[in-house]
Amino acid sequence: MRGALVSNGYDDLDDDLDAVSDDKSAEESPAPTLVFGSVDEFVREQLSQTYRRVVGPSNRASRRWAAEWWRSPEAIARLEALWRSWEHLRLDGATGSSTWWRDHLDHHMPILMSADGPFADSDDQNKPGEPLPYEAPPAGMFPDVRV
Repeated sequence: MRGALVSNGYDDLDDDLDAVSDDKSAEESPAPTLVFGSVDEFVREQLSQTYRRVVGPSNRASRRWAAEWWRSPEAIARLEALWRSWEHLRLDGATGSSTWWRDHLDHHMPILMSADGPFADSDDQNKPGEPLPYEAPPAGMFPDVRV
Protein backbone atom coordinates (compact mmCIF):
# COMPACT_ATOMS: atom_id res chain seq x y z
CA MET A 1 0.00 0.00 0.00
CA ARG A 2 1.45 3.22 -1.12
CA GLY A 3 1.51 6.06 1.43
CA ALA A 4 0.40 3.85 4.32
CA LEU A 5 2.28 4.12 7.59
CA VAL A 6 3.84 0.92 8.73
CA SER A 7 4.17 0.40 12.47
CA ASN A 8 7.44 -0.97 13.72
CA GLY A 9 5.74 -2.29 16.83
CA TYR A 10 7.50 0.23 19.06
CA ASP A 11 5.32 3.27 18.37
CA ASP A 12 2.95 2.47 21.22
CA LEU A 13 5.88 1.85 23.55
CA ASP A 14 7.37 5.25 22.64
CA ASP A 15 4.03 6.91 23.39
CA ASP A 16 3.88 5.14 26.76
CA LEU A 17 7.42 6.22 27.64
CA ASP A 18 6.62 9.81 26.65
CA ALA A 19 3.56 9.76 28.90
CA VAL A 20 5.64 8.45 31.83
CA SER A 21 8.28 11.08 31.16
CA ASP A 22 5.63 13.84 31.06
CA ASP A 23 4.10 12.59 34.33
CA LYS A 24 7.49 12.53 36.01
CA SER A 25 8.37 16.09 34.97
CA ALA A 26 5.00 17.27 36.28
CA GLU A 27 5.76 15.61 39.62
CA GLU A 28 9.20 17.23 39.76
CA SER A 29 7.97 20.76 39.16
CA PRO A 30 7.81 22.61 42.47
CA ALA A 31 4.50 23.59 43.97
CA PRO A 32 3.65 27.27 43.59
CA THR A 33 4.92 29.43 46.42
CA LEU A 34 2.31 30.84 48.73
CA VAL A 35 1.89 34.60 48.62
CA PHE A 36 0.91 34.71 52.29
CA GLY A 37 2.56 32.49 54.87
CA SER A 38 -0.31 32.43 57.34
CA VAL A 39 -3.95 33.28 57.75
CA ASP A 40 -2.86 36.24 59.89
CA GLU A 41 -0.71 37.66 57.10
CA PHE A 42 -3.59 37.13 54.65
CA VAL A 43 -6.07 38.97 56.92
CA ARG A 44 -3.61 41.79 57.68
CA GLU A 45 -2.20 42.36 54.18
CA GLN A 46 -5.03 41.32 51.85
CA LEU A 47 -8.47 40.89 53.35
CA SER A 48 -8.58 43.87 55.71
CA GLN A 49 -7.15 46.12 53.00
CA THR A 50 -9.44 45.12 50.12
CA TYR A 51 -12.70 44.26 51.88
CA ARG A 52 -13.49 47.69 53.25
CA ARG A 53 -16.90 47.65 54.84
CA VAL A 54 -18.11 49.88 57.63
CA VAL A 55 -18.33 47.80 60.79
CA GLY A 56 -19.35 48.54 64.33
CA PRO A 57 -22.13 48.43 66.90
CA SER A 58 -23.83 51.65 65.73
CA ASN A 59 -26.94 51.95 63.57
CA ARG A 60 -24.92 53.01 60.52
CA ALA A 61 -23.05 49.70 60.47
CA SER A 62 -25.04 46.52 60.17
CA ARG A 63 -21.83 44.48 60.01
CA ARG A 64 -19.67 43.38 62.93
CA TRP A 65 -15.95 42.65 62.89
CA ALA A 66 -13.39 42.05 65.62
CA ALA A 67 -9.85 43.38 65.39
CA GLU A 68 -8.96 40.32 67.47
CA TRP A 69 -10.63 37.97 64.97
CA TRP A 70 -8.19 35.26 66.05
CA ARG A 71 -10.06 34.82 69.36
CA SER A 72 -12.90 33.04 67.53
CA PRO A 73 -12.36 29.44 66.40
CA GLU A 74 -15.12 29.83 63.80
CA ALA A 75 -13.52 32.98 62.42
CA ILE A 76 -10.12 31.30 62.23
CA ALA A 77 -11.61 28.33 60.35
CA ARG A 78 -13.54 30.50 57.88
CA LEU A 79 -10.67 32.93 57.33
CA GLU A 80 -8.26 30.03 56.84
CA ALA A 81 -10.64 28.66 54.19
CA LEU A 82 -10.69 32.08 52.53
CA TRP A 83 -6.91 32.29 52.56
CA ARG A 84 -6.35 28.77 51.19
CA SER A 85 -8.95 29.19 48.46
CA TRP A 86 -7.44 32.58 47.52
CA GLU A 87 -3.98 31.00 47.22
CA HIS A 88 -5.38 28.26 44.98
CA LEU A 89 -7.62 30.40 42.79
CA ARG A 90 -5.07 33.18 42.24
CA LEU A 91 -3.28 30.75 39.93
CA ASP A 92 -6.26 30.79 37.55
CA GLY A 93 -5.61 33.94 35.56
CA ALA A 94 -8.89 33.73 33.69
CA THR A 95 -11.66 33.53 36.29
CA GLY A 96 -9.96 32.61 39.55
CA SER A 97 -10.37 36.01 41.15
CA SER A 98 -14.03 36.27 40.26
CA THR A 99 -14.66 32.72 41.43
CA TRP A 100 -12.97 33.45 44.74
CA TRP A 101 -15.04 36.58 45.36
CA ARG A 102 -18.32 34.96 44.31
CA ASP A 103 -17.97 31.47 45.78
CA HIS A 104 -15.83 32.11 48.84
CA LEU A 105 -15.60 35.69 50.07
CA ASP A 106 -19.23 36.57 49.30
CA HIS A 107 -20.28 33.43 51.15
CA HIS A 108 -18.17 33.64 54.32
CA MET A 109 -18.02 37.36 55.05
CA PRO A 110 -21.76 37.92 55.58
CA ILE A 111 -21.76 35.00 58.01
CA LEU A 112 -18.69 36.28 59.87
CA MET A 113 -20.04 39.84 59.99
CA SER A 114 -23.65 39.06 60.80
CA ALA A 115 -25.31 40.40 63.94
CA ASP A 116 -25.35 36.89 65.39
CA GLY A 117 -21.97 35.79 63.99
CA PRO A 118 -18.71 35.23 65.86
CA PHE A 119 -18.13 38.99 66.18
CA ALA A 120 -21.62 39.83 67.50
CA ASP A 121 -20.28 41.22 70.80
CA SER A 122 -17.48 43.26 69.24
CA ASP A 123 -17.39 47.03 69.70
CA ASP A 124 -14.66 47.50 67.09
CA GLN A 125 -15.52 49.96 64.38
CA ASN A 126 -14.11 51.86 61.44
CA LYS A 127 -15.12 54.70 59.14
CA PRO A 128 -16.13 54.50 55.47
CA GLY A 129 -13.14 53.64 53.31
CA GLU A 130 -10.97 52.49 56.20
CA PRO A 131 -9.56 48.94 56.44
CA LEU A 132 -11.19 46.46 58.76
CA PRO A 133 -9.94 46.84 62.35
CA TYR A 134 -6.91 44.68 63.05
CA GLU A 135 -4.82 43.72 66.07
CA ALA A 136 -1.93 41.30 65.82
CA PRO A 137 -2.38 37.86 67.38
CA PRO A 138 -0.01 36.58 70.06
CA ALA A 139 3.46 35.82 68.73
CA GLY A 140 3.71 32.31 67.31
CA MET A 141 -0.03 31.74 67.02
CA PHE A 142 0.11 31.60 63.21
CA PRO A 143 3.61 30.56 62.10
CA ASP A 144 4.66 31.16 58.50
CA VAL A 145 4.08 27.87 56.65
CA ARG A 146 6.43 28.86 53.82
CA VAL A 147 9.42 28.24 56.07
